Amino acid sequence: MSERHPHGPNRRSLLRGAAVAGAATALSPLVGLSPAQAATTSGSYTIRYDKARQQTILGLGFEIQSDSIGSGNNGLPDLVSGVPFDLTPSERTRFYRQMLKGGRSDRGFRYCRLAMGLYYRGLDPSRRLMRGRYAGQTELLAEMIEQAAIEGTSVEYWSPAPGWKSNKSFIGGRLASFSDADLAAFGDALVADLDHLTAGGIPVSMWGLQNEPRFSTTYSSCVYTPDQYVAAFKAAASRIRARYPDVMITADSLDGWSGKIGQALKPDATALSYVDAWTYHRVGANSNDQLHGDFTSGAAGKPVFNNEFEYLDDRTTDWRCINTAQSIMNWMVFQDAPIWFWLHALKPTTNAESPGYSLGFWRPPHDKDFSRLPDLPAGHWTWNPQNWNAVAGFVKYMPWDSVRYMVDESTRLEGQRIMAWKTPAGKPVFAITNRAKHHSFTYTIDTQATASFEGHRYGPRTNDQRLAPKTGPKLTLTLPPLSIEFWVGTL
Repeated sequence: MSERHPHGPNRRSLLRGAAVAGAATALSPLVGLSPAQAATTSGSYTIRYDKARQQTILGLGFEIQSDSIGSGNNGLPDLVSGVPFDLTPSERTRFYRQMLKGGRSDRGFRYCRLAMGLYYRGLDPSRRLMRGRYAGQTELLAEMIEQAAIEGTSVEYWSPAPGWKSNKSFIGGRLASFSDADLAAFGDALVADLDHLTAGGIPVSMWGLQNEPRFSTTYSSCVYTPDQYVAAFKAAASRIRARYPDVMITADSLDGWSGKIGQALKPDATALSYVDAWTYHRVGANSNDQLHGDFTSGAAGKPVFNNEFEYLDDRTTDWRCINTAQSIMNWMVFQDAPIWFWLHALKPTTNAESPGYSLGFWRPPHDKDFSRLPDLPAGHWTWNPQNWNAVAGFVKYMPWDSVRYMVDESTRLEGQRIMAWKTPAGKPVFAITNRAKHHSFTYTIDTQATASFEGHRYGPRTNDQRLAPKTGPKLTLTLPPLSIEFWVGTL
């Protein structure tokens, strides 16, 4: 077995401790930046390793499409297709090592989001319990988690099993009953789903009742009113907590504490006691939202984080590459988020939404249309560079449990961001960006460290370009337009 990060109360305590520390030291939201700042081409920065640590960054997550969905997210085909299933054995290994481990020798992504009722939608004879839908699905997911050294899954329902629903379908509908007895049985079934996963070698790190509970969609979904969500959440979360006390319980996978469901949860002391973290979907949003916005003041001392990010118009761009990197940074720097999730590791060549949703593409064996990625054979995968290069440096150079520190900025800019941390081994690291399309930007940085720093550049068509080393404590670094750099110090 590969090394696992310790589970248990320590993780939940760490989350709560990070939230309290962050609330005490978080930077105030900004009221806006002047037009003159948009053309700024340089700035001065001091990394405050001499001040208290800001937060522990647990790591990054991704979602896995282990079953089929209709192109454009339209419907649930009977077709058996997904990853790792469709990949050849050698391509599975390459996927685990190069993407999920990020080219590291130890661990890359920490969490895998598992979409119950969507990409894991097989059923037992009662149609009330989740199972793998095709032979080998559970075993292949367990293999992926083991070989990629992932800590565990973030189990969340796009739909409960149809036997619990008003329309007996994965698509649309509500729970058929909210009586105390039926909710108790429903909660027991959700615990049984986790028992099935863990018995099959799929560890569980997080649990959520429902993805985007306000929306009925053309794929798996289930709608809850705020009162219905609170009732179902209490019934299920109490049982999850009793059976799996180490699992992080999240709510509400769309609007966190600030939406109507979060506002209904907060006054209910029992329901709130089960919430370990608030999750948001700000998919494809401008990273300025986290720089200016407030995602923490009503969080009741609990962490917040984005557990889904992608671009919804079926495409990505060079500017979005840098915006994605800044989304990671600004969630952590300005909202004290300990975790950040991209949506899909791989999407198939057959789905129209794949370019905006994926870090890479795979060709299913049934795809005979080679107009997209003509050089990609069936059963193989390749990168989606504008998305992958935005995330890759954090997977490689920000190990699990890195500790973030404050940075003093001469002028806080929207298009140029900085974040600094130390690895668990004590190495100083910082990331810097230039989201400007047409001009370079020069960072003058007092690192407060005499270490030699190795530079690594990323961008829409650049992945881990090695830069000449520089010796601190003071560095002058000029970033070309649309670029991201990571500077990794020696001990």
